[in-house]
Amino acid sequence: MKLNKNSVNNNKRTIAIVCGGDSSEHDVSLRSAQGLYSFFDKDRYNVYVVDVKGTDWHVNLADGSIAVIDKNDFSFMENGKMRLFDYAYITIHGTPGENGIMQGYFDLINMPYSTSSVLVEAMTFNKYVLNNYLRGFGVNVAPSILLRRGEEETLDEQRVMDEIGMPCFVKPSADGSSFGVSKVKNIDQLAPALRLAFMESDEVMIESFMEGTEISIGVYKTREKSVVLPATEVVTSNEFFDYDAKYNGQVQEITPARLSDDVARKVADETSRIYDLLHANGILRIDYIIGKDENGGDKIMMLEVNTTPGMTATSFIPQQVRAAGLDIKDVLTDIVENQF
Repeated sequence: MKLNKNSVNNNKRTIAIVCGGDSSEHDVSLRSAQGLYSFFDKDRYNVYVVDVKGTDWHVNLADGSIAVIDKNDFSFMENGKMRLFDYAYITIHGTPGENGIMQGYFDLINMPYSTSSVLVEAMTFNKYVLNNYLRGFGVNVAPSILLRRGEEETLDEQRVMDEIGMPCFVKPSADGSSFGVSKVKNIDQLAPALRLAFMESDEVMIESFMEGTEISIGVYKTREKSVVLPATEVVTSNEFFDYDAKYNGQVQEITPARLSDDVARKVADETSRIYDLLHANGILRIDYIIGKDENGGDKIMMLEVNTTPGMTATSFIPQQVRAAGLDIKDVLTDIVENQF
């Protein structure tokens, strides 16, 4: 039965768009929440934005006021009545929403949510752990070295040159949106790049440079369907796809990406395979570099898995949904209803 706008609240599921978080990506997350709020089917769902920062969890109500979340059951008071949520759509980029912490809380109170499980979230959030896990299944990833805070002084620069080479990337092992990421072109730039990365994370990864075309591709699966979206090609004059390229327009995004039919099919197949290897849930966005192997053939190299991708109107996933001829409202409904 299609619900109309006059349906009583009890006939609709109540959705929490959980945003904010405690990382440098807090403000980016708020923008994703606004995008999601505009996308959700309001005829079908009651939708609220829940802002989480430290121990301050509150609902932003329609009249501009806020209502404090009761962390015992994730409820809140509105007009003198207690409101309970049926589902959490997590759009926190960074901790605690992308590393398993928030997922553990929702598991404890038995509330379904939009992302993968605690283990998968923790693993995908740590780039070094994820790369080594997927490498065991034959996924092409760049060679890398892991450094923990305090180990900087013991780093053998010759080892970096031998195992990783130049140029290379230095990045927080557990963070996103390119905060703290540096492209290092010579060994003298390594120490300041490490300092910058350690400002964002206690673990830092030094990773080989992968030359080629950068693409990003979305995927989601339900009990009834498997949907791999058209890839987006990322073209930027910046040194890499950094924060300014991502969020301040210093990039050209081409959807669908300019790939041959054969490469596009192989990327889609690999994306679907990685989704299954992770036993993922909800929408993933997987980034790749399409380069060349030693024989000149195309080589698909995985760069990163994003389990809470950006969801503003101009983000990759909404772009790809439109390019696929789908409606983002229907996609979100599919994802929510798959949990019930």
